[in-house]
Amino acid sequence: MINEWAKNIARFFVFLFIQVLILKHIDVSRFINPFLYVIFILMLPIRTSKAWVMIIAFATGLTIDMFYNTMGYNAAACVFMAYCRPAVLKFYAPKGEYDTSAKPTIQSMGLPWMLSYAGTMVFLHHLVLFYLEVFSFHSFFTTLGIVIVSGITTVGLIMLSQLIMQRRRI
Repeated sequence: MINEWAKNIARFFVFLFIQVLILKHIDVSRFINPFLYVIFILMLPIRTSKAWVMIIAFATGLTIDMFYNTMGYNAAACVFMAYCRPAVLKFYAPKGEYDTSAKPTIQSMGLPWMLSYAGTMVFLHHLVLFYLEVFSFHSFFTTLGIVIVSGITTVGLIMLSQLIMQRRRI
């Protein structure tokens, strides 16, 4: 159990480093804003209580907000995503129930499940994040385009990092 928490803390710092030092400075267009750091919340063990996931999500989002100067947008989006996590996990649950030791990874749940789970969670996160950022429905479809393109980019990066972690067994 302690080893699992140590791995999660190491993952937090790795994804924070990648997000802040690399992805923050990628400026392909205003439509592509990858937020790989959400993988940290997505990969928390399924058995983690909703309260802990929400606390961890808040701390993660707030940390990103400090580096992005976004006044709590990431924290709000992460908490919303954490709040929706049990419902999304239940929706995508395999027949029966999850194994108590199951982890939401490609290796343990398979690629189709991970794509569905990550895609839904990232879409929820990005929907809240980008609409809070513009704080208006005036440019509804432009913002929706940003949500979709950034979401696809983020899910692609999540799948790539999952495959890299699977090979290295991080």
